[in-house]
Amino acid sequence: MIRVGIIGAAGYTGGELIRLLLGHQEATLVWAVSESQAGKPISSTHTDLIGDLHLNFVQEPDADADVAFLCMGHGRSKEYLDQHTFSSETRIIDLSHDFRLGRQGKHGFVYGLPEAYGDQIKKAQKIANPGCFATAIQLGLLPMAHENHLPQEIPIQAITGSTGAGQSLSETTHFTWRDNNISIYKPFRHQHEAEVLETLSWVGNEKGTKLRFIPVRGNFTRGIFATMYVPYEGSTKEAKQLYEDYYRDHPFVHTANVNIDLKQVVNTNKCLIGLEVIDDYLLIISMIDNLIKGASGQAIQNMNLQFGIPETTGLLLKSTAF
Repeated sequence: MIRVGIIGAAGYTGGELIRLLLGHQEATLVWAVSESQAGKPISSTHTDLIGDLHLNFVQEPDADADVAFLCMGHGRSKEYLDQHTFSSETRIIDLSHDFRLGRQGKHGFVYGLPEAYGDQIKKAQKIANPGCFATAIQLGLLPMAHENHLPQEIPIQAITGSTGAGQSLSETTHFTWRDNNISIYKPFRHQHEAEVLETLSWVGNEKGTKLRFIPVRGNFTRGIFATMYVPYEGSTKEAKQLYEDYYRDHPFVHTANVNIDLKQVVNTNKCLIGLEVIDDYLLIISMIDNLIKGASGQAIQNMNLQFGIPETTGLLLKSTAF
């Protein structure tokens, strides 16, 4: 069994990791660190786990682990690794923004998007898990980048659920503000744009593409629904074939022949992609669950690749659907 530890286990991504690990056939949770909840039962914070898990949060790791997931706020992972050491055999998967850019840098992290960096992930000791918006956008654009079909500018709009903002409350995450409400934030300057552009360049895009990205706060809890469009001279059928060929060996990305809706991916590690050519433009819809394929599920997918077990282990999940 793969022995797993989690740093920052009391938040949303930590809770989702624990839930997914309980159904993982090849891994077991050995410790879950939370400075604020140390000594308390994990199920007292993650109440969806009542009856399923009898383990307390700890202040510091108290056993050896084969892999450590870092689920802290942005900036805190680097600080934690500067102050703590793990065994040279322990793999590290970081879910923050700290190591996603400059992927050949001194810290030795490999970017954890399996659909673009799978071969590197299999050999990596350290993984920088992608951002949630970045995951949805990249999966929507990778096949076009691979064929160098991207234009100089790509208009993108994506709406995300409130869990994308983390567990700590702020003005724009309170129910009274979020319910029956919608707003944009960080237009054209979201922090996930840089990691998207690095990946597009990696897979073959040569144009120095600029993203015109408008992120939207949604009045729902989970999921990302991203739309983008690019010039395209082919048919819808040809576009679908291009995407199916690119994702043929990637079990979690699927093109759909029907109009897709967000509930089809909530609670799953899937990315569903809808494609339609309209007036010489290819409309691309890309949907994920921001906490699973956009965070904890993708992190486990990366762990599976690192340890040479089937990529889908512990991740064959059914959507809420209704």
